[in-house]
Amino acid sequence: MMQFTETPPHLHMNINQTPLLQTPKTTRPWPGFPTSKSLASFGDANCMEQLLVHCANAIESNDATLAQQILWVLNNIAPPDGDSNQRLTCAFLRALITRAAKNGTCKLLASIANSHTSLSINTHQFSVIELASFVDLTPWHRFGFTAANAVILEAIEGYPVVHIVDLSLTHCMQIPTLIDAIATRFEVTPMLKLTVAGFTEHIPPKLDLSYEQLGSKLIAFARSRNVILEFSVVPATYANGFSSLIEQLRMQNSIYTDTAEALVINCQMLLHYIPDETFSNHNPSSSSSTSSSVHSYRSMFLKSLRSLDPTVVVLVDEDADLTSNNLVCRLRSAFNYLWIPYDTVDTFLPRGSKQRQWYEADICWKIENVIAHEGLQRVERIEPKSRWVQRMRNSNFRSLCFGEDAVSEVKNMLSEHAAGWGLKKEEDDLVLTWKGHNVVFATAWISA
Repeated sequence: MMQFTETPPHLHMNINQTPLLQTPKTTRPWPGFPTSKSLASFGDANCMEQLLVHCANAIESNDATLAQQILWVLNNIAPPDGDSNQRLTCAFLRALITRAAKNGTCKLLASIANSHTSLSINTHQFSVIELASFVDLTPWHRFGFTAANAVILEAIEGYPVVHIVDLSLTHCMQIPTLIDAIATRFEVTPMLKLTVAGFTEHIPPKLDLSYEQLGSKLIAFARSRNVILEFSVVPATYANGFSSLIEQLRMQNSIYTDTAEALVINCQMLLHYIPDETFSNHNPSSSSSTSSSVHSYRSMFLKSLRSLDPTVVVLVDEDADLTSNNLVCRLRSAFNYLWIPYDTVDTFLPRGSKQRQWYEADICWKIENVIAHEGLQRVERIEPKSRWVQRMRNSNFRSLCFGEDAVSEVKNMLSEHAAGWGLKKEEDDLVLTWKGHNVVFATAWISA
């Protein structure tokens, strides 16, 4: 095994059990860095963020010695089983090591990392029951489900046929609640068509069922509520802006032009995986904003949606900005957003529980994708609400205000969770907060 020239901390990549850097019982501090006894003063979140920034700069400049020194300090102050800030920092530390190993920078550090356990994160593959329970743990997804369902129920009233296009990260977990609400709200229940985009990318949370098996379960559930449901999967990927899905919907629209059918586009935390203009611009020689916009898959997708003249579009996503090409800017943004899930998990899951391991492994996957990868492999390109609102307006959509019923439903849902969760209204939109910080936004749109 390759050794460090000074104190020989060894890398070990089990994020759930063992620190990333194992130090022997008797250690000699790195020159210019604190001894173990004085490391407690480094334990606040701001200091951890600064150390991660310095480490990222050292890795990017291929300064292995400095990177190793900072890693030694971070390893001593951020154990993987510590408090929420320590676990958050540990996840970022791990992602930086993965970046060094993946990109071949800091070759000494990379070779040590590669000589140990695989750097891959073992995210859990959920059963339907496990995933439903997992989604119910926090309002992170339930907020968007609840707000969207309230808007959808109002928009589809009076339609004999309702076509729902579900672009969701959680494998249609919202749909049973919507079916239940439709069955109880309307005297004459409409026929439902459900279309999902079948893509094969391995983004957590993962489900242990095929789309066909999932569809059979949803059809059976709808039947138990006396609702007729048709389920279809369209092979599509976010990498090209769901172009095959759009084409399929356009063909269906041309066939059923005489049918009184509501078209509902339900986008739940999935659109930020569509490539942004950072690398979808096919004309890099041009510096004009027009050229960038033309080649934005996100804008093209929204304009294609508008051409379908949907009854309502619901757009729910995380309210952060992880799109910067600069690693340090991206690290800072991610660190100052992703402390939230680590902080919330302490309020409802005990240490050592399987659900907590699953929950934090999914967050680690996101952190690694944001920090360790570039180009087409970096798919976690979250944009803030303000930017999505502008995109929707530019695509000729008009915002729809969430009514009192929707606000009441969300508040009732939040009452089932920890006291730190809150709700605020920003113009027509709803925003989920944790201790006053924006977490997830919900917007609704109709054709302008």
